[in-house]
Amino acid sequence: MGYQMMNFGALPENGEGLCAGAALEHKFARFGTVAEVEGGLEISGYASLFGAVDQGGDVVEAGAYAASLAQVTKAGRSVKMLWQHDPGQPIGVWDEVHEDGRGLWVKGRILSSVAKGREAAALIEAGAIDGLSIGYRTVKAGKNTKGQRLLTELELWEVSLVTFPMLPSARVGSKGDFKAVVDVLRDMAAAFDAARRDMARG
Repeated sequence: MGYQMMNFGALPENGEGLCAGAALEHKFARFGTVAEVEGGLEISGYASLFGAVDQGGDVVEAGAYAASLAQVTKAGRSVKMLWQHDPGQPIGVWDEVHEDGRGLWVKGRILSSVAKGREAAALIEAGAIDGLSIGYRTVKAGKNTKGQRLLTELELWEVSLVTFPMLPSARVGSKGDFKAVVDVLRDMAAAFDAARRDMARG
């Protein structure tokens, strides 16, 4: 599970928007099952795991999303499904978002009626995309004796399909390290090009 921060300002269609300068944070996990459904592709899996230390030294505690999910339900809103954390590119809908004993579980449909949704579905089926990343704001957090941040309450804004949240291995180092990162990026570019060609033929 990875970690990064990004300044989004206010996100659209989420009720009260964030105040200017507020930061949304992201966490990454690989999704589980994929199935064809009428009108699109269904995916499900854990978008966040409880008790796991991520690369940012954070630990999400059980129940961290409960208050936010209750507020979303009360307001008649939904957690957004975005492409690569881009609020201008919704690609489907999350039909189920809930906590269980393991983490934050999501199930939703990538819509084939959306161009970016078709592209995402093609990349998933090709194995080029296999990740979920949540966009959230920290409401309550503390520290444990190991210096790790314990996240006890989070405001969940969206769950995105992502290529990767960041490149923890992309660092200035030996030529071998750099070549490995370049190879990964080259493979990703080839997968994107192949998916676009397949869609053009379809």
